[in-house]
Order: sequence, then structure tokens, then C-alpha cells
Amino acid sequence: MSIFRFPILVWLGIGTLIISLGIRQSFGIFMMPISEHFQTGREFFSFAIALQNLLFGVFQPFIGMASDRWGSQKIIAMGAVAYGLGLLLTSVATESSMLYLSLGALVGLGLSATSYVIILGAVAKVVPAQHAAKAFGLTTAAGSFGMFAMIPGAQTLMHNFDWQVAMQVFAMLCSLMVVFALFMKTAQSNQLVTSQQTVSDEQTLKQALKEAFSHKGYWLIHAGFFVCGFHVMFIATHLPSYLADKNLPATSAAMALAYVGIFNIFGSYFWGVMGDRFNKRHVMSALYFVRTLVIAAFVTLPVTESTAALFGGAIGFCWLGTVPLTSGLVRQIFGARYLSTLYGLVFFTHQVGSFLGAWVGGRIYDYYGSYDPIWWSTVVLAFCAALIHFPINDRPVPRLSLNAA
Repeated sequence: MSIFRFPILVWLGIGTLIISLGIRQSFGIFMMPISEHFQTGREFFSFAIALQNLLFGVFQPFIGMASDRWGSQKIIAMGAVAYGLGLLLTSVATESSMLYLSLGALVGLGLSATSYVIILGAVAKVVPAQHAAKAFGLTTAAGSFGMFAMIPGAQTLMHNFDWQVAMQVFAMLCSLMVVFALFMKTAQSNQLVTSQQTVSDEQTLKQALKEAFSHKGYWLIHAGFFVCGFHVMFIATHLPSYLADKNLPATSAAMALAYVGIFNIFGSYFWGVMGDRFNKRHVMSALYFVRTLVIAAFVTLPVTESTAALFGGAIGFCWLGTVPLTSGLVRQIFGARYLSTLYGLVFFTHQVGSFLGAWVGGRIYDYYGSYDPIWWSTVVLAFCAALIHFPINDRPVPRLSLNAA
């Protein structure tokens, strides 16, 4: 299936992710101005972002269950309102503790309802299984395009105005997600219903959860996605400060993160296509081996504007390629019926990793005065993640005696 023949819901989902994840991935460049504004160390902002990601994950399974039961339209609209309110309250906060509610809890709730789990769950219901990884890759790439657009935009707003104005502009953009949600129809076409999906429709949520929890491969998928979360939030949150510590200008950090975004546009689609053509778990292992080499090279070589840009492009190519592969594996093994719920639980584990990556990065820096220990930890974790995908049993689970479960 050509990407131009994908249903309109896919493109509306892409628009939603451009805004939602584009804003989210820009938070790293707010660390220094917000920390200076409230006269706090980096751990304060790191913990606010870590709390955001942890709550993002905590909310995700429940939001996924609600979306599987009542559809994605209302969930996305309500999430967009919470997202915008959190950004607006952040911009007018007078006490640093307010950010735990606004930037932490409200934005975390908004993200859980407007990001991959809900969008991919909706896409899975309107795209044939044999083209799912490609569709997931294209949709995932949208978040990277948002990163490419939002980070330079936020940098420009902060240069010409201040960080509060940048947050307020982002809050206004959230209203567009409400508009997109109004036109998202997730009813599945009859021609896409397969025999496996028909059986899945008879399965209850309790049965689906029991089936997944008893599958060893499901827990290995959790472990791999934990590492992904640790990587992306450590880098997105702390790379600008790390480059500033190396006496590089702020524009180099913005450019490096923009390269992460633009190369992930191609990378996410590439890894998604590879997941359709080859064994997804083997492709996932290859992706993590690439991450291992890229991060190890970056922390070994001298840090310059050129190496920062090269790192942004290289890590961007394998930045969120894990999303179409991980969600594709979950769908391949368990079907599309409860994908938002099952992938939502996996995404919770991802966000536990994100929490630790954002917070521990700041904690280690404030304690040691250096990011070196945490950088080498990411190298070891990437290598371990590459290994744990090999033993996953990725065959679809048999459901011949569903009523007896």
C-alpha cells in the first residue's frame, strides 16, 4: 500500500504528533533559562521533566484502555486541553514548585493522550497488518518533524522575547490538536477485518492482559523499551547543557537537536519499512547496536560543533525507530484489538526509563560536576538492549480456545 493511500486518520494523527511531540522534545532548551529564572540547580528542572515522563507513563495504560473502549477522539481532545493548560500555567508560574503541577502533571497527562500509544492504536484499526510497521514508521516520523520545526522556533522566540512567551505560543498550538481530533474516525473498515482480528474482537480486556503477562517476549519488549526511554530523555533533556559545558554556543545545541528531529523523519520510516520486510526483533537488535556505536563514538571523540551536529544526525536516525518496531511487535504477537492498552503498558516502562534518564542525568551532574558517568551508562544499556531482543518469540499467539480462558 502506498503511503498516499493511507486513510485520512493517519494524516490527522501525523498532525497531532507533530505538535504534541515537537513541543515535548524542545523542553531541553528551556533547562538553563528556567533554572536561572527560579535560581535553582539543574536537578530541579530535571526532576520536573522526569516527573512529567513518569506520569506520562503512569497515565498511559489507563488512557489506552479508555481509548480502546470509547475511541480516540474524546481522549485526544481532552489531552490537548490539559497539555495547553499545563504550558500556560508554566509560563505564568511565580514559584518553582508550581512546575511540578503544570510542566509535570498536566503536560504529562496531555502527552499520554496525544502521543504514540493513542495515535498508533487508532492507526492499527484502519491499516492492514502487512503494512502496519510502515504506517507506524511514517506516523512516528511526524514527531520528529515536529521536533525539527519546534526547537528552532522555540529558540527564536526565546531570543527575541523570553521563555514565557515561547511556552504561551506552544499552548496556543495545542488548540489545533483539538480540531484534528474532531475529524478522527477510528471505525475499522470491513475489508481490513481478518480471521485473527475477528477472534480478537471476542477477547476481553482481562483475557488480553493475562495472555500478554504470561508471554516472556512481552516482558523482554518492556525491557528494551525501558532503555529507549532512558536514552531519549537523557539526551533530549541534557544534551544542550552538556554542549554548553563544552563552551559551544546555544545555537549548536538547537541545531544538534534539530538534526535529531530531521534525521529521525527518515530513520523512523526506514526502520518501519525494515520491520515490514525482515524479522522485527532482529531489526530492533540492529538498531540498538547502531545506538551503541554512535553514543560511544560521541563520548570518545572531542566535542565540537561538527561532532555535535554529526551526533544529532546519527542518533536521530535511530532515535524513535524503536516505536514502529516495538508497537509492530506487540501487534504482531497479540493483534490490534487491545494495542492501545498493551502498548500503553509497554510505554509505561519506557517512561520509567525516561524518568530515570532525565532525573539521574541532573543528579549525577550536580554530584560529580560531569555527565561522563551517565553517558557511558547509556552505551552499556544500548548494548544490553541489542542482545535481549534475540530470544523474543514473535509468533502470533494462538487463540483457539478463547472462551475457555
